[in-house]
Amino acid sequence: MWRAWQRSGWESLCAATGPWPRRAAFLLCLTLWASGAVAAPEPTGERLYRQLCAACHGAHGEGVPEGYAKPLIGDRSVSELAQLISETMPEGEPEKCVGPEAERVAQYIYDAFYSEIAQARNRPARVEFSRLTVRQYEHALADLLRSFRGWGEWKEERGLRAEYFDSRNLRRDKRVIERRDPQVDFDFGEGSPDGEKIGKEEFSAKWEGSLYAPETGIYEFIVETDNGAKLWVNSFGDRPVIDAWVRSGDQKEYRGNVRLLGGRVYPLRLEFFKYKEPHASIRLKWKPPFHAEEVIPQRCLSPEGVAPTYVLTTPFPPDDRSTGFERGTSISPEWHEATTFAAIETAAFVTENLREFTDSRRSDEDRASKLREFCRRFAERAFRRPLTEAERQLYVERPFETAPNPEAAVKRVVLLVLKSPRFLYREAGLGEFDDYAVASWLSFSLWDSLPDQPLWDAAARGELRTEEQLERQVNRMMGDRRTQAKLREFMHQWLKLDQFHEIAKNRELYPDFDERLVSDLRTSLDLFLDDVLWGERPDFRSLLLSDTLYMNRRMADFYGAHLAGGADFEPVAFEPDRRAGLLSHPYLLSTFAYDQTSSPIHRGVWLSRNVLGRLLSPPPVAVAPIPPDLHAGLTTRERVELQTSPGMCVKCHTMINSLGFSMEEFDAVGRFRESENGKPIDAQGFYVTRDGREVKFTGVRELAQFLADSPEVHQAFTDRLFQYMIKQPIRAFGETCRDDLRADLAASGFNVRRLLARSVVTSALWMRERSGEQLAAQTDSAPAATPGSKSEKR
Repeated sequence: MWRAWQRSGWESLCAATGPWPRRAAFLLCLTLWASGAVAAPEPTGERLYRQLCAACHGAHGEGVPEGYAKPLIGDRSVSELAQLISETMPEGEPEKCVGPEAERVAQYIYDAFYSEIAQARNRPARVEFSRLTVRQYEHALADLLRSFRGWGEWKEERGLRAEYFDSRNLRRDKRVIERRDPQVDFDFGEGSPDGEKIGKEEFSAKWEGSLYAPETGIYEFIVETDNGAKLWVNSFGDRPVIDAWVRSGDQKEYRGNVRLLGGRVYPLRLEFFKYKEPHASIRLKWKPPFHAEEVIPQRCLSPEGVAPTYVLTTPFPPDDRSTGFERGTSISPEWHEATTFAAIETAAFVTENLREFTDSRRSDEDRASKLREFCRRFAERAFRRPLTEAERQLYVERPFETAPNPEAAVKRVVLLVLKSPRFLYREAGLGEFDDYAVASWLSFSLWDSLPDQPLWDAAARGELRTEEQLERQVNRMMGDRRTQAKLREFMHQWLKLDQFHEIAKNRELYPDFDERLVSDLRTSLDLFLDDVLWGERPDFRSLLLSDTLYMNRRMADFYGAHLAGGADFEPVAFEPDRRAGLLSHPYLLSTFAYDQTSSPIHRGVWLSRNVLGRLLSPPPVAVAPIPPDLHAGLTTRERVELQTSPGMCVKCHTMINSLGFSMEEFDAVGRFRESENGKPIDAQGFYVTRDGREVKFTGVRELAQFLADSPEVHQAFTDRLFQYMIKQPIRAFGETCRDDLRADLAASGFNVRRLLARSVVTSALWMRERSGEQLAAQTDSAPAATPGSKSEKR
C-alpha cells in the first residue's frame, strides 16, 4: 500500500512532515485520508487491472485455464475497450469498474498487451523455417517433371484445331476440312459436317489443342455421342480418359475423371467417327470442381498443343491455416508418410516413362550416361541449386554404382531426392540466402513452385541482387498463368469461397435457383475478379465500387437484367444505383445467407474479419438462428436484433450486425428488395473505426464507398495478400514493412499487381540483407585462426 501511495504522490506529503519515522508518516497519511482532509489517490489502470482482471486474464493478459483461457489481444479502440469493460467486467460485477476507472484500465490493457504495437513488442514475429505446403509440393513436382518435356504456351486464340475426314478411319488422304471450332457441340442429324465434301454414310473428325483448368480438383469429362469417340486429357502414352470407340447397346453418354492442378494447361484430343448409323452427334462436356456440368467453354480451350503435366494422386494431410494462410510449419508423421508414398508414386511414374524424360531407348549405347545426366539435372532442379560434389556423389553416383541396372538406379535417385530435406524444406533457415535462394523465394512466392530456366540463369549470373534486377524478374513472372491462378486462389480465400462449395436454397421460395445457376454465379464472380485484377487498371477499390456484373442468359433471366448478347458471359452495368462490386455480387450474397432469408450476421462477420481485418472471438455458446416462422411478422433485421440482444452477444454483434444490416436490401439469393414482410427495408448501419470515430452509412453503395476509402481495409488487404503469397507473417519483415506496403498501395493508385510485386521484392531483399548481417556477425564473433589451429585445418 505504501508503494501505491509513493506512485501516486503521497511520498511528498510524508516528506513534508519532517524527520519522522516512516511508520508515523504512514499513520498520519492514513488518518488524513480517512477524515477526508486529503482526497484518496486515484488507483492506476495497472493496479485496477491486477485487482479486478488478472485473476481471469492473467498478469500479462496471457489468459488462465480456470478463467478466460485465450490471450487478451485484439483490435478495438481504447474507447471501445472502456465501454466493454464498463458493461461486462469484472464478470458478474461490472459495476466495480465503470467511468474513469474503466478508461484507465482500458488504456493500460491497450498499451501493455492488447494493441497491435503491444503484441509486436511482446511477441515479435519471425520468419519461420518451413516445409513445402501441399500446394507447393504438388506444383513443384509437376514443374520438376515438366521441365524435361517442354513448357508450351497459352496464347490468345481460343477453341480447338479441327480436322474432318471423308472416311471413318481418320485417313490423312481423306482429310477435307481444317478449321478452328470454338467448342465441340454438334448435332449433324442425318447429314454430315459438309454435304458437298463429306458423305453422310461415314465420316470422322479430330479435335486437338489444350485445356485450361481454373481450379485444382477432380474434373469429370462427359462425351455425348450417337457414334464412336475417344478422349485424351493430359494423357501420357496412349491411355484415353474415355474410350467409346466401340458402342455398347444404346449408350450415348460416357464419363471419365481426371485430377488437374488449377492454373495450368493440359493437352486434349478428341476423335470421333460415324459409320452407317442414322444419326450423328458429338458433344464434349465437363464438370469442374464446384460447378455444374456444361459444354466446355471456348475461353478454356486453345488450339495450341502442350506436353502433359504430371499430377500427383497421393493424398496429403491438410496444411495448418489457423493464422489465416497455409503454413508448412507443422511436421506430422502423417505428412512424412504422405511424402514417402508420393516419392514412391513419382519414382514409378518416372521409370515407366524414361523414354519421354531422357530421350533414350534401351538399345542406345549411351543410355546409361543419358540416365545419369537426367538424374543429375533432376536433383539440381529439385534442390533449386547446383549440386556440390558431395551431393552429386550421394544422390547420383552412389545409386548408379550399387543398383543392379540403370533403370533401378533412376528409381533410387528419385526416391532419395524427393525424400531429401533439400527438396522438402524451404530455403529460409538453410544457411546463406544466396542468389539461388532468392530465385526460389521469388518462384514460390508467385507460383508456389520451382524457378524456371530464366530465373535459374539469372541466379547463376548473379543478377538477383539489386531491387531493379528483382523487379525485372518479378514483372516477367507476373504474366505467367500460375501467378494469376495463385492470386485467384487468394481471392477465393479472402472471400471465403473455399469454405462454401455448395449453395442450396428453399426450392419452394426459389424454384429456379438450381445447381446450374450457382455454377454460373461462381463463373461470373471469377470473370469479374480476373477483369479487375488483370485488366488495364487493377484498382483494389474497383473490387468494391464497380457497377459491372458478368452475366449469361440464365443469370439475366433470374435477376431481371437486360442482356443484349447470346448465352455466354458478358459485362453488364446492372442496377448501378443499388449495387457495388463484390459486396452486392449475387454469389457472395447467396453464400452469406440462409436457405430462406438473408443473414446479416454472416455478411457482417465476413466484412469484419476479412475486409476490415478485425479480430472476432468465437461465440461463447452455440446459438441456433431464430426460424423465420417463429416470428413471422418480424423482418430479418428485427429477428437478428432479438437474437443477439443478450449481453454476452452485444460486445461483438454491435459491430457485426451494423455492418450486415447495411446489406439487407438483398435477399437470400442476392436479388434487390425494398420490403420484407410488408415492412420497408432498414439498411442503416454504422462502424466505429479503430481510432474511435463512428461512421454511418445506408445501403451497399455507401458502405462500399466507406470501405474503399478506409485505411483499415487497405491495411487488412495488404496483410492478407502478403501473408498468403509469402507464407510468412508480415510483421517478421521489419517494423516498417506493413506501413510501407500500404503507403505504396495508395501511392500506386491502389494497384493490386503493384502491391503483389512489391511484397515479393521487399521480402526477398529483406531476407538477403538479414542473411548478410547474420553472416557478418558470425564472422566478426569467430575467433581468429592461428597457424596450425583446428580452425585452419578445417
